[in-house]
Amino acid sequence: MASSSCPLKSLPGPGIGQQTIFCRCHGKLIESVSVSTVTVSVNPNRMKAILHSVFPFLAWVRLISPASLRADVIAGMTGAVIVLPQGIAFATIAGLPPEYGLYTAMVTPVVAALFGSSRHLVSGPTTAISIVVFAAISQHAVPGTPEFVSLAITLTFLTGVYQLAFGLARLGVLVNFVSHTVVVGFTAGAAILIATSQIKNMLGIEVPTGATFVHTWMDIGHLLGDTNLIVLFISLLTLGLAIILKRYWPKIPNLLPVLILASLIGYLIGGESRGVSVIGAVPADFPPFAVPEFSFEILSKLAPEAFAVALLGLIEAVSISRSIATKSTQRIDSNQEFVGQGLSNVVGSFLSCYAGSGSFTRSGVNYTAGAVTPLSAIFAAVFLLIIVLLVAPLVAYIPVAAMASVILLVAYNLIDFSQVRHILSSSRSESSILIATFLATLLAELEFAIYLGVILSIIIFLARTSTPEIVNLAPVFDAANNRRNLFDTQIRAAPECPQIKIIRIDMSVYFGSVMHIQAKINRIIEIENIKHILIFGTGINFVDLNGEEMLLAEAKRLQRAGGGLYFVSLKPAVFKSMKKSGFIESVGYDYFFDEKYTAIQTLYGHADKNQCATCSVKVFMECRENPTVPEVAETRQPTPKVTQIVDTDVAKTKTTKNISAKIKDMVNRRKPPG
Repeated sequence: MASSSCPLKSLPGPGIGQQTIFCRCHGKLIESVSVSTVTVSVNPNRMKAILHSVFPFLAWVRLISPASLRADVIAGMTGAVIVLPQGIAFATIAGLPPEYGLYTAMVTPVVAALFGSSRHLVSGPTTAISIVVFAAISQHAVPGTPEFVSLAITLTFLTGVYQLAFGLARLGVLVNFVSHTVVVGFTAGAAILIATSQIKNMLGIEVPTGATFVHTWMDIGHLLGDTNLIVLFISLLTLGLAIILKRYWPKIPNLLPVLILASLIGYLIGGESRGVSVIGAVPADFPPFAVPEFSFEILSKLAPEAFAVALLGLIEAVSISRSIATKSTQRIDSNQEFVGQGLSNVVGSFLSCYAGSGSFTRSGVNYTAGAVTPLSAIFAAVFLLIIVLLVAPLVAYIPVAAMASVILLVAYNLIDFSQVRHILSSSRSESSILIATFLATLLAELEFAIYLGVILSIIIFLARTSTPEIVNLAPVFDAANNRRNLFDTQIRAAPECPQIKIIRIDMSVYFGSVMHIQAKINRIIEIENIKHILIFGTGINFVDLNGEEMLLAEAKRLQRAGGGLYFVSLKPAVFKSMKKSGFIESVGYDYFFDEKYTAIQTLYGHADKNQCATCSVKVFMECRENPTVPEVAETRQPTPKVTQIVDTDVAKTKTTKNISAKIKDMVNRRKPPG
């Protein structure tokens, strides 16, 4: 056997799990030993979470059933028919050939459905994005030219990169500043804009495009006398039948049947000869492969515009997702939605698509038609491709007036009337946000309406948090548990200690609220003449550096006056932050407590006993335990020998000597004579 100083070498053994120990000095085999195999335990839930984050569609695949497939197929068919005229119209708005709108409606919904988080959001070309794309690219190229198309595709690629980066960086929290009230106001305004854009198609009149909301209605009023009654009849018939089907046969999809019926009626009455416009033929083609321009000059030139398009697209997508989620009770992951929108634009840029986002109209149609999973958006894209390739001539017979009625019905369903009534009747500040966002949506650009709503929300939030509620607390005796609990003096009247002030700050202490909190502390010191202040920290979520500077200044001021600023029941995160910044060390560890009993006991020890001797309030247990202070009877059981009732009002004017004399006299009267 080799000595312990011999260099040993480990070689693979003859069997599984064995190793051979070889002595280099003696050149011979020592022994074969068994080596235990190391087993790595993998948490299946952790693996599942990772898979769902990379492939989010795995989370809703389990929801697929024959019933859901049927509902998604029907919703997809309806969405495909709806997106046909929209894709052509939106591409025209963006300054692109019509087929690029259809390509965008075929590709982006599939990628966004697979990698997004909303089960009802349908992505694709939108009005707002189309307008911004036109404004951005028209500065560099002539609309409709190959150069314009190439720049639009490159803009789409950059937009997707921005959105994907936001999602991967977990910046979805940014959309949390888009409050629900902003979404409600924006949705209501967008719904009216959608309806306004379809009025001309329902009446059969020619209204100039690109006009503002007010000018559009002025033009409609001037041209009202030119209404085509046949077109109006088809519009009202389609709208009425859709409402009746939804009201009496809610399980039957009401949109697709009425479109088919309207097409038959328009064909039988010879609608085209009577001024009834139809969708018309669409180009039959697959989305062709395209390559964005990757030159530094082009990328740097389009980067600012792409950033604006990216932000607008994300706000649109998340706002629509949240709006529908309030009805479907689904939870939206903003980060995942960012990733889905980013990937859809990146992939779309290589398949001749221009920038897309969530669509109000198609998402509303999707939800209204009964979609269950994101497969409905994928089906819509597939059906659109089939329609474009095979049955485009049949789609050409759908009257534009019938499509306008369907879109009008969808726009109506987008407005959450119950939420609007609730906001208007509940909060004046929220009502101002709702009205401002609603009017801005109608009268300004859509992205400005969102920005305005967010800014107003932040301003009102800062105004609220800058004046936190500061509650005065006082102990009240609990006879059932034989203890004293602290209560808000505004809710339950109770006397307060004239030397010790107990307050609770129900908000964070930060730069916006320091003036309000400092003013409250100053009133306690100067007006109430109290120099011992105890702050309950149960309502404080964080204290920033400005807040710490203010509290430290007030603490030192009270300490110089012989008092102090004390803290109890701070949250662990707040205490840790204060300790890290050196605030606790600067104030003094003796001024911080975990329990209120210890805090009150310590503060009572610092109280002026001469003032305690003449105090009749006695709010603390320690006050009653002090033998130099006369007790005030509360709910304690009377002693068996002597019953005494001392009125608190009398106690305020009587001295200790007079009260003792009265008690002695009462005892003497009870003694038997002789």
